[in-house]
Amino acid sequence: MSRIAMLSLVAGWVCGGVLQADDQDRADSAKLKRELFTGKVIPLRDALKKRGVTSFSEFDKQVVLETAEGELIPLVSDWRGRAFFQDDRLRKRKVELVGYRRPGVPYLQVLMVFTFDDKNVRQYTDYWCDICSIPMYEIKPCDCCQADIRLRFQPRDLPSYLDRLPENDKTPPNSKRISH
Repeated sequence: MSRIAMLSLVAGWVCGGVLQADDQDRADSAKLKRELFTGKVIPLRDALKKRGVTSFSEFDKQVVLETAEGELIPLVSDWRGRAFFQDDRLRKRKVELVGYRRPGVPYLQVLMVFTFDDKNVRQYTDYWCDICSIPMYEIKPCDCCQADIRLRFQPRDLPSYLDRLPENDKTPPNSKRISH
């Protein structure tokens, strides 16, 4: 068998396995209930210190959602949650995060980020390239033109697939109420 044929066979096997794994991950994610989580994203080390726990520098890069009840929910540093690891402007402020938690895994996988302005107006939050008009979800040069991008806030309601409350209560039933 030629080297090219052998490489093609191995590449097909590897890529096929990767594609199947990605397809399976998407299928598993589609089965998970998307929920609303409310609180403030803060560095884990700060959250532990507030609770009298001494920790070392290994926790310096980790962030958690601190709910009003005091629960600490660590965030996954993936395509959407990574912004909280990179951008201090998103931390220590009221947020609503649409996401899900997998059974047996304490981490929250974030799908949508909502922050609140100084008038307590909900803002959908992402990054934006003014040249290419495309959204992005972490701080980096634009995927298209490599220009700088900016943090963007847009007033927006929560997605319709989340459970709703009566009009006089603005906190959705699956959220963690915040009292900060």
